[in-house]
Amino acid sequence: MTVSPKNLYGFVSVAETVTWTGLIVAMILRYGFDQEVNWFFLAGMSHGVVFLTYCAVAVVVGMNQRWGVGRTLAALAIAIPPHVTIPFDRAVAKKGLLEGGWRTEPSGDPRDSRFPDPLFRWLIARPATFVTTIVVSLGVVLSVLLDLGSPREWGSA
Repeated sequence: MTVSPKNLYGFVSVAETVTWTGLIVAMILRYGFDQEVNWFFLAGMSHGVVFLTYCAVAVVVGMNQRWGVGRTLAALAIAIPPHVTIPFDRAVAKKGLLEGGWRTEPSGDPRDSRFPDPLFRWLIARPATFVTTIVVSLGVVLSVLLDLGSPREWGSA
């Protein structure tokens, strides 16, 4: 089974919304009702992992679909407020901006020869290598963020 850019982006958009919901419920219970929720860390960690995954997928799909920098940045920015990834996914799908498969071969487009397109096509044609690269990169980013501590602690020394 092959995963299309449209299916991958749609799945990760929904996952990002679901984990946002879990985190919001945990924060309401913890901070609104003074309840110590045992799964607060799990809700935060799962949302963090899915958020970073969504960002990586948005960039990969944006590159594959030849979205402009503005649309790709918009896809990244809409992951910050809760529950906006699904409407964005539906909007770009409605405009046909998620149609087509993965660009593993040059298409004759002049942009095909410019960096980073050849590297991108090489990675997309090797899904195991590409996924491993993304997972390792996300692991490094997540490790750095965990090492920095809670965002509430950033900047307070």
